[in-house]
Amino acid sequence: VPESVKMSGPLDKVKILVLGDSGVGKSCLVHLVCKGDVLRHGGWTVGCTVEVLPFEYKKKGPSRSVFVELWDVGGSAAHQSARSIFYHSFHGLILVHDLTNRKSHSNLSRWLGEVLSESKETTGSSFSQRGTKQSVVADYDPEQFAGESFPILVVGTKQDLISSVREGRRGSGVDEAGADAVNVNCMDRSQFSSGSPQEIILNSFFEKVQHCRIESQSIIICLGSGY
Repeated sequence: VPESVKMSGPLDKVKILVLGDSGVGKSCLVHLVCKGDVLRHGGWTVGCTVEVLPFEYKKKGPSRSVFVELWDVGGSAAHQSARSIFYHSFHGLILVHDLTNRKSHSNLSRWLGEVLSESKETTGSSFSQRGTKQSVVADYDPEQFAGESFPILVVGTKQDLISSVREGRRGSGVDEAGADAVNVNCMDRSQFSSGSPQEIILNSFFEKVQHCRIESQSIIICLGSGY
């Protein structure tokens, strides 16, 4: 932990969900981002694991230390009905797909739809879909995203296994949500080194998450004050 973090007062904390199909490399990605090293012997995530990364937020006044919590949620379809317990009170979303698996990219719409449906139900907002939550998850609908204010980053993994560099697939409904995108090779520990394109995009995403958290917090304070 940086010395500035140790000596500072109470820290801000943001919660970011990391979602995607099983086997796309979510745990490898989170380990590389938080530990700066390659995860050589990763296994399937059951439930959820959480890694924490100190981050310096430098916009809007003096810099402030933020704890970024990356919630790596298991992608097994067998645990779909139990995942909702991890979806409460999050500030940002990282959607992960495998560049060698086209289906994993098209499924991102379903992951976003799953999160939004849980968010609507938790807050009491109306949301209808065919079937039950356990059996059917609706794809992302742009109308669902109206009024939501959390940043999204789409990460394509296993870039080392594709023959040519592609800056992200198109055709998924997630694109309509205004998500940023980046491709990575999780077997290369230098991917998120200082000044790399991947690090710049990731830091920009973290800044957006913290900015949205501050803005939403300001609205709550104003409403609580009667303004």
